[in-house]
Amino acid sequence: MIIIKLKGGLGNQLFQYAAGRALSLRSGLPLKLDVSGYQSDALRNYRLRFYGIVEDFATETEINRLNPPKHEFLAWSRLHIGKRFKPFHRASYIRERWFPFDPEILKISQPAYLNGYWQSERYFSDITDVLVREFTPTPVPRADNEALAQRMRSSASVSLHIRRGDYVSNPEAQRVHGSLSLDHYRRAVDLMAGRVAGPHFFIFSDDIGWAAENLDLAYPATFVGATGGNADYEDLWLMSQCRHQIIANSSFSWWGAWLNRNPDKIVIAPQRWFAASIDTRDLIPSGWLRI
Repeated sequence: MIIIKLKGGLGNQLFQYAAGRALSLRSGLPLKLDVSGYQSDALRNYRLRFYGIVEDFATETEINRLNPPKHEFLAWSRLHIGKRFKPFHRASYIRERWFPFDPEILKISQPAYLNGYWQSERYFSDITDVLVREFTPTPVPRADNEALAQRMRSSASVSLHIRRGDYVSNPEAQRVHGSLSLDHYRRAVDLMAGRVAGPHFFIFSDDIGWAAENLDLAYPATFVGATGGNADYEDLWLMSQCRHQIIANSSFSWWGAWLNRNPDKIVIAPQRWFAASIDTRDLIPSGWLRI
């Protein structure tokens, strides 16, 4: 079996599941999800229950068989330091070595436990149709959201995501991620408006009040959720219904853009994804713009 460790918020969980699902289909091994980390996570919880995924949870016995507890570093050392004696793709415990795409992951053919973020579509681009289907929310959209989605599909709609939350309130998150400036968004809006005739911007944010007060656009705009909150999966689905995207340095809006099936979509992503020095060469698909 393939066990994928899920951690972080919805965007991270989608990346982790996608990498595990692709590996499962290539290897012919069943996929199981390790959600045990959320028992001690006061800020995040398992969010994939709202999607039509292959949802099979790994038992404690299955997890311990592939990922012996209390020995993660020793397992990682055996895998990477001594891999001349034990080929990478035959090891049972696989921890992400670095942020860029690692082609060795595609060689895995034996039961394995994967622990990482796997933030590159190169891990799963060969199963795009499967993921688009499975990442469609199973709850029926509320009537107001369906009406909003219809407006998005029938206009020159652009989703714009402003990520704040712990990016501005948590010093460590701010040090690693940083938040994008209003000037960045203004430049992205002007670039998009130069390429899309008559754009209408649909603004998403985890601090929609701040966005409405501070983002002054010279184009028609709708602040989504300003009068009532959506669940995260509902906002993500609505983002994907827009014809184009301006995304934040956030895995959440990355998926909103990736799940947009408009073949002519324009996606604008930040050139610098992290405030810290992290190599993101494989994070942004080749057809997207970076500024």
